[in-house]
Parts: sequence; C-alpha cells; structure tokens
Amino acid sequence: MDYDEIGLKVGFEFHQQLDTQTKLFCDCPNTIKETEPDFEFRRNLHPTKSELGEIDRAALEEARLSRDFIYQGFEENTCLVEADEEPPHPLNQNALNIALEISELLGAKTVDVVHVMRKIVIDGSNTAGFQRTALISTDGEIKTEEGEVGIEGISLEEESAQKISGNLEDEVVEYNLQRLGVPLIEIGSTPDIKTPKQARKFAEKVGMILRSTGKVKRGIGTIRQDLNISIEEGSRIELKGVQELDLIEEYIEREIQRQKSLLEIKNQLEDINKQEIEKKIVDVSQIFKETDSGIIKDALKDGVVLALKLSGFGGLVGKEIQPDRRLGTEFSDRAKKAGGVGGIFHTDELPKYGITQDEVKKLKNELNADEDDCVIIVADKEEKSKQALEAVHKRAKQCFEGIPEETRKPLENGSSEYMRPLPGSARMYPETDTPPVKISKGRIKQIRSNLPKLIEEKMEEYKTGLGLDEGKARDIAKSKKSEIFDAAIRETELKPTIIYKTLMSHLPELEDEGYKVNNLTKNRLIDLFKLLDKEEISKENIKEPLSEIIEKPNKEVKKVIEEGDLGTIGKQKIREVVKNVVEQKEELINERGMGAVGPLMGVIMKKLDRRADGDEVSNLLQKKIKKKIGRD
Repeated sequence: MDYDEIGLKVGFEFHQQLDTQTKLFCDCPNTIKETEPDFEFRRNLHPTKSELGEIDRAALEEARLSRDFIYQGFEENTCLVEADEEPPHPLNQNALNIALEISELLGAKTVDVVHVMRKIVIDGSNTAGFQRTALISTDGEIKTEEGEVGIEGISLEEESAQKISGNLEDEVVEYNLQRLGVPLIEIGSTPDIKTPKQARKFAEKVGMILRSTGKVKRGIGTIRQDLNISIEEGSRIELKGVQELDLIEEYIEREIQRQKSLLEIKNQLEDINKQEIEKKIVDVSQIFKETDSGIIKDALKDGVVLALKLSGFGGLVGKEIQPDRRLGTEFSDRAKKAGGVGGIFHTDELPKYGITQDEVKKLKNELNADEDDCVIIVADKEEKSKQALEAVHKRAKQCFEGIPEETRKPLENGSSEYMRPLPGSARMYPETDTPPVKISKGRIKQIRSNLPKLIEEKMEEYKTGLGLDEGKARDIAKSKKSEIFDAAIRETELKPTIIYKTLMSHLPELEDEGYKVNNLTKNRLIDLFKLLDKEEISKENIKEPLSEIIEKPNKEVKKVIEEGDLGTIGKQKIREVVKNVVEQKEELINERGMGAVGPLMGVIMKKLDRRADGDEVSNLLQKKIKKKIGRD
C-alpha cells in the first residue's frame, strides 16, 4: 500500500504506570492485591459544564446511559480520596521527579509551573466524574529510521479504576478501586508517523526509554497505547487502550481498510443521489407475533419490535468494512451504546436467526422498502428500542459525510468497535483543590545530572565491552536485574556469563520452585558474587547457596554459607577424589584415553557435591589422565 498516497497519519498517546511507593494524590500504597473487597458503595455520575458553560460531547453520551456504578474498596490501599469523600493530598513529588526525568530523556521542555486540571470522565472509571491530570513538558522529539516524531506533551495523571464487570447494555457496572490514583505518565506524540512499521518501531523506542529509567511498572496492563489514526479524506479516530505491540501494525492496517470502505459507501450514496434519510420509526410487533425467532419471542414478552427504513442503504449495511465487521456492525455498536440493547437485525442479512422470508417480505411492505433500501429492526423494551434506532439513524446520516471522529475499542483480532465520540476541549477545567507546583532550575539540574543510560546503549556496551552475545546482551539490558549485573561487573572479576547465568537462569528457576526471590536485595547478591569471585563458593553449585540466603534474609551471606557448609571443598580433598576416581576407572581410561574426561567429570563433581570449580577439576583430571596414559 502507498501510505503517502492515502495520506496516512498516526499519533500516539502512551499511558505508563510509575513504580512509586504511594499513589499520586494520597498516601495509599501503590499496590494491587488479590483479595476480597472490604467495602462497597454505589454512585451515579453526571457531566459538568466547562468554564465556558459547555458540556463535552463524549461525557454527554455517557450520561444518557444512566448507569449505576458499584465501587469495591480496600482498607490497605484505598482511602477517602479514592472514594471522592476527601480532597486530594499534595502532588506526589517522587512521581513528579520521574515525569521530569522522562521529559529530559525525550528532549522535552519543562513547564515553569505544574497546574493540575480536571478531565471529565463519567464512564465510571473515576468516582469523582473526572480525572486529575497535569502538564509537565512539551516539544520533545524521538528519532526513528523513517524520520523524527515530535512529542507534543507529557503529563502526569492518576490511573483509572479497573472495571470488574459490566458491558454497554448493562445498567450496573462494577469497578475495583485499587488501581485508581496510581501515578501515570501520559506521552502524546504529534501525527508524524507515516507507516504502520514506523508506528511499531516508535512504540518500541518509547517503551525502551520508559523501561530505561527503572522507575516504571512492568507487566500486562501497566502500559497502554492510544493510537490516533487518519487518512487524507477520512477523519481522526482514537484507538483506545492498545496493549499488544505485535498488533499495532494490524490495527493501523485495519483502520485504513475501515475508513476506505466507509468512503466507498459515501461515494455510492452520492452516486444514487441520496443526501438524507427519514427518521420514521415504526412499531412492527404484529408481524412477528407468531415468529420462530427466540430473540424476538423473548423481547415481545414485555417489549416491542421497532423498525427504521434506511433509503438507499440496500446492500450497504451488509458490506464488510473490516474482517468480520460490516456497516451493520457499526450501526449495532451505536444501538447497544445508546439503548442498552443486545443488537440489531437488518434486511441485508435476513432471513436468518429464526426470521423467515415471509416475515422479511411483510416487514419491507410495511415500511414501503424496495431493493435499494435496508430495514433495521430492534426487539426490546419500547424506550430502549427507540433510543437504539435513533442512534442508528444518526450514524446512518454520518455515512453521507464520510467517517465520524470517534474513540474506538481495539479487538483481539486487530479490528475495532465504537466506544464514544472523540472528546473536545470542553472536558478540561482547572482543579481548585491542588496547589500549583513551581519547577526550579536546581531541580532540573539535579535530574539532568542523574539521567540513566538507555537500554539500547547498555546492550551495545554489553556486546562490545563485555563480549556477551546479542541475545544475552538484550535480555540483561532490558531486565530489572541490569543494575545488579552492572554492580557485579564493577566489584568483581567474575566472567560476565557467570553473572548473567546466575541472574537470568538460576534465580528464575528458584522462583519457579517456590522460593521468594524478591527477598534477595541487591547488596546480598553482590556479597554472594564476591564470595564466588574469591572461590569461597562454587559456580557449579551456586543454586544451593542462593536458595539458602533467600530463606534466611536477615542473616549475613557469609554466615549462611559457613553455617550451611556450602563453601567450596579444599584443594587437598579435590586431589584425593580425582586420584581415587582415576584409579577406580583405569580400564575406562585405557579404553578411551582423553575421551574419558567427560564421563569422569560427572562422577567426580557428584562426589564433590558440585562444590568445586569445574575448570579446576577438569585441569587436574586431564593432567592425571595424561600422566597415566604416558606411564602405561
């Protein structure tokens, strides 16, 4: 595909949780526990007006749903701030320092004063009906192979609550409050990205820079990307909450496909000179009184079947615009959101779902629909059905204009579905409960003097300076253990591969075996490496002392080794064991010569409980065998 020809533009918003001790506006621990909630409460949220008296369109649509929200609270890590029963505490200064550090790594210009703003959010993800956010810096830049990408703004904001249950059509939605208020950095780029590949590479580089600080959380859900995508004749859409880097290119490709398909539909409507559709909603319940459709039967017990004719849409509603998604799916998304219904039926796909050809014929006759028209039906309670069809009519009218600006939800297969209209400027207004924070030149100078090395720089150093292969260099550079690796390299003469294997192989193996590896501090590991460097413990048996010092976190490492008799075996003992094995295996040596070294090493190391240096044992064994072969 020629991306220049279609005018592809992509921008990003990254949302990364920061690894601080406490939350952004209170002293609650920044932790998530798998425990039952200690209390619950219920809220119903309403939109508020901006300073200019305007109500944000996205918030207004959410408000029409009139949903109740149940919030789960926890005594350990939620408080009155999360419940919106107490004003926010002063801004977390550690979180602010991390945001300033990231700003410096991205070459952005820091603001003189940090002002906290309120961003209206009434989907239930925040108990207050707004999210607190503060602009930290602007005008940064990242270089990619395909060109420079600007960083428009970097903000510090509070994370939202986690949805536990509830969908578009549900009247009650449940949220867990543990995540609410976790410090989050938002990085917004300019729409300088011109290809899906560049988008993927850009996302990888931003992620690398964030991880290089060692001060961000890791794991599923700790970083999310919003993609802003448009083509020249289309419109900007926001793809909200992409987590899989591997799917970024697919999401962009499929959004291009969706926008091109919608533009084709617009052109087809223009070709048949359709400029408007009548909003006439008709009760057609009588047609389906004897229906075999289970869905409609259930709906008619306390509801109705309503219908809307879309003139000129015959064949277009069933048109595929993304894999497994049609224009009718777009209409259905709007119907679900507005009316809380399960979905829609349309004559481009009928007869189906128990609806017969005869019922379709009667339906079309009732609405005076011909082959060029499409009839949409909704079966549910009357008010919900009416709201759903009004939303379908509104979305159908937008087909004459092209592509509506909206926020969309990414799906697992790379496609997306409608969430809400794009928010506008009316959603932001000042936060009066949090004082502004001045950023001094001294503070910036201090942060600049302690900027971390980037992971990509560390990888190159590990390859060229330490001789690690590319895979090992990449793994340790990206790992949180890189700081320990660097310290061990500085403070010992150990081979880098030995340190790597201990950190990246033995520790994960012990964790899989149930050991609490997190009990191991950096200093205790360095103490262990120093003993290994002095040959007081054996690299062949490193897992045993490792497991012991994990189990005894409050005891000095050297004492753990001594009391557990985990140190290396003396040279005299090694010589005795090697001599005895050589004498016992004389026949094998005579038969294989130097080829006996391998089998005998296993026997000797087992007798030594693997508490001797393998290289030392091998050298001694080879000398003994050569001498024996020469003598014989």
